[in-house]
Amino acid sequence: MTHDVFHVFDTTLRDGAQREGINLTVADKLTIARHLDDFGVGFIEGGWPGANPRDTEFFARAQQEIRLRNAQLVAFGATRRPGARAADDLQVKALLDSGAPVITLVAKSHDRHVELALRTTLEENLEMVRDTVSYLRAQGRRVFVDCEHLFDGYRANPEYATAPCDSAKS
Repeated sequence: MTHDVFHVFDTTLRDGAQREGINLTVADKLTIARHLDDFGVGFIEGGWPGANPRDTEFFARAQQEIRLRNAQLVAFGATRRPGARAADDLQVKALLDSGAPVITLVAKSHDRHVELALRTTLEENLEMVRDTVSYLRAQGRRVFVDCEHLFDGYRANPEYATAPCDSAKS
């Protein structure tokens, strides 16, 4: 990509495929990815490698079967687990193994979700973001951070809700 002014980031193959009644095969996902590339989409989020066999297979086959002219494939996943290191986390490894040049990490931005869903401390959540982003970047990946529930988190705790963004930059 020569221009970084504006891109369309398409989530059809992951988020869109979660809709009731949708059941995309790997072949379907490959076909859709080719069409999205033809449309000029800049980033195609292909799924969550390691979370299910279909998404893992999609990335493996995409490396062999698709030659993108406009788009870059994006692997979706989460930050490392609490108490671990990104370099040792199997889910982070699956993101790298996908071969995707771009990775989107979902990071908790709502303090309550950190404590209840992740069952960790607010500071550990920030370290999870920092460690995972820096590790993936050191492996040559471009990283996007999806600050989950940012606006609800901001309403509850404005100081903390933006902290994951700062952690991703450091």
